[in-house]
Amino acid sequence: MNKLLFTVLLSLSVLPARVTYGAEIFGEGSTQFAVLAGSGSAFNNDYLILGAGVNYYVSDGVGVGLTYANWSGNSPRISQISPSIQYVFYREYSLRPYLGAFYRDTAIAEQSSINSVGGRAGVYLTSGPNSVFGLGLAYESYLNCQAAVFGSCSSTYPEISIIFGF
Repeated sequence: MNKLLFTVLLSLSVLPARVTYGAEIFGEGSTQFAVLAGSGSAFNNDYLILGAGVNYYVSDGVGVGLTYANWSGNSPRISQISPSIQYVFYREYSLRPYLGAFYRDTAIAEQSSINSVGGRAGVYLTSGPNSVFGLGLAYESYLNCQAAVFGSCSSTYPEISIIFGF
């Protein structure tokens, strides 16, 4: 269906009523707001992908999130909404591995929606007292997919993120 070539995730972490240092970026009660920008291709067309999301850490290292993305610049129009869960090995290390899973509903103009499930894994590297840089890989599998229609029923793509804590 659609093959995401590259996605850049810029995240801003906001910790209510406290300053964030190191592992607290992923500590219980922390919230991260994300602005997404990237490119992708679907139906033999290239798209600009813009979106936003929020991630809340329900306990140390365990975050639940919701992301919305809009694919523009070509036809048909595509929009996606995706709840997710992530675990970050958040202790005071310069390298913090993470694992996550997500469900995604993709709405395609004048067509039936297609749903997918996926997983992601990667590492966050401490880049400053209040920031981390992330590099990972995501795998997405489309449910009820017809390869003859969509060309492929799964995709693997890189993820890059920068998270700042305030």
